[in-house]
Amino acid sequence: MLNQKMSEPPLPLVGIIMGSESDLPVLKQAAIVLKACDIPFEIKVVSAHRTPERMMDYAKSAIQRGLEVIIAGAGGAAHLPGMVASMTSLPVIGVPVQLKTLEGLDSLLSIVQMPGGVPVATMGINNAKNAGILAARILGIKYPWFRENLEGFIAKSWENIPYDLTDRLNLKEDNL
Repeated sequence: MLNQKMSEPPLPLVGIIMGSESDLPVLKQAAIVLKACDIPFEIKVVSAHRTPERMMDYAKSAIQRGLEVIIAGAGGAAHLPGMVASMTSLPVIGVPVQLKTLEGLDSLLSIVQMPGGVPVATMGINNAKNAGILAARILGIKYPWFRENLEGFIAKSWENIPYDLTDRLNLKEDNL
């Protein structure tokens, strides 16, 4: 990995939860970032509507189990991030998952429009990668080696971004 510390914090520090197993391809992007930064995490299905008891137990026990950040992804009504945020004082990062109907706008609005006192840091639709990056930034305050790992991950991911595109324009006189 990019940078490892001899005395690792307890496992896991980030909980990645989703409303259903079908959300896994989206939330996997957060896991990729966390793994690249050597941040221990868990991934669980915790539905606000189908397994509400499991959701309540998860949220209420998160601090005792050593979690420091929760990433919650959900589609449709997308109540999972807000409900979890209402039951824990941990930072909750919400990822709206796009479904076929409304292209994820319903999920985005459900997560971003939280009442005062129940904050959820809301990412863009299907943007679990940014959720992983934000979780790493939060943990980097307390664990500097995670911040260093994240900086290396981001630098590596930006290496192939082109700077000069002039030669790709293929301008011809008749196009002007």
